[in-house]
Amino acid sequence: MIKHKEHFHGSDLEKIEQYYGIKKEDIISFSANVNPLGISPNLRKTLSEHLNAITTYPDREYTSLRHCIAEYIHSDAEHIIVGNGSTELISLFIQIEHPKKAMVLGPTYSEYEREIFLGGGTTHYYPLKEADDFALNIEDFTACLNESIDLLVICNPNNPTSSAITRTQMRQILDVCKQYDIFVMVDETYVEFTENMEEITSIPLTHYYNNIIILRGTSKFFAAPGLRLGYAVTGNHDLIKSINTRQNPWTINSLAVIAGELMFQDQDYIKKTRELISSERAKIYQALQENPNYKPYPPSANFILVKILKEDLTSQDLFDRTILKGLMIRDCSTFPFLDQKYIRFCFMMPEDNRKLLDCLMQ
Repeated sequence: MIKHKEHFHGSDLEKIEQYYGIKKEDIISFSANVNPLGISPNLRKTLSEHLNAITTYPDREYTSLRHCIAEYIHSDAEHIIVGNGSTELISLFIQIEHPKKAMVLGPTYSEYEREIFLGGGTTHYYPLKEADDFALNIEDFTACLNESIDLLVICNPNNPTSSAITRTQMRQILDVCKQYDIFVMVDETYVEFTENMEEITSIPLTHYYNNIIILRGTSKFFAAPGLRLGYAVTGNHDLIKSINTRQNPWTINSLAVIAGELMFQDQDYIKKTRELISSERAKIYQALQENPNYKPYPPSANFILVKILKEDLTSQDLFDRTILKGLMIRDCSTFPFLDQKYIRFCFMMPEDNRKLLDCLMQ
């Protein structure tokens, strides 16, 4: 198991407050990768009218919520499992599949490795190459797959590289995995932020492949990490049955169910989010490309990975410089295969993005 260094997570504002003496209310977190618009206005306006929902148990099958999600993602309600955040679903899936040897595309989110380790399995990384701008070389990657691997984990778009795999490429991966009896878990936490989501999401593939499960949540795109509402999509009915059997009843509370239904139907909010992120992503990428001190990698998600080219400048230096101005970025030296020359930050509101760029360009 790769040893991950201590770091400040995007939610560690209390630790930041204590360490740097800055009030958490005064910190703009560019590290949490959360939608800067905040929660859906429809949700904010309407949820209080449904407080009486907590006086009854939610529907044990979450039928209405699953149908609402199905309409949102253009899939079948029977293919959807809801959970207490995507983290619960990752844990349940790993417990059921019980992989002995998993392959993970890295650098990436450490929770996958942790869950595999807790389940008694080992994790092997396929490193995305900096020379390729961290884009996956499909031919080289699929040549590394073999019958000793029983689980493949892909974050798409990937965190922290912001690189993405197209659905056509995913189909090539699934075909090879099918040959070796490898199950594929795809985390699509950030796919809704992408410019060309219809070319990236693997959800349509669940109609044709039974060796794939896709995970999504409401923490990032819908700015509701405290809601703890996630969902999985798979066409494997045996897996759905196993998860439903193992999962605790009423894993999602009544208000979270209503909140989910309100958010998934707020088309105006969804449209505004995509327009904002698209505009800011293009502006920030271009600004960084023009600065000789940095190399930005092409971003697909709502965040960008940047390499520091200036010799006497490290990711810790930049973290300290920005946090003292109340701007929190991610020092990426904690990720496998990255070092003290990489930072990551998400796209916030235009005026906040300008403050961060001004700070970085000093």
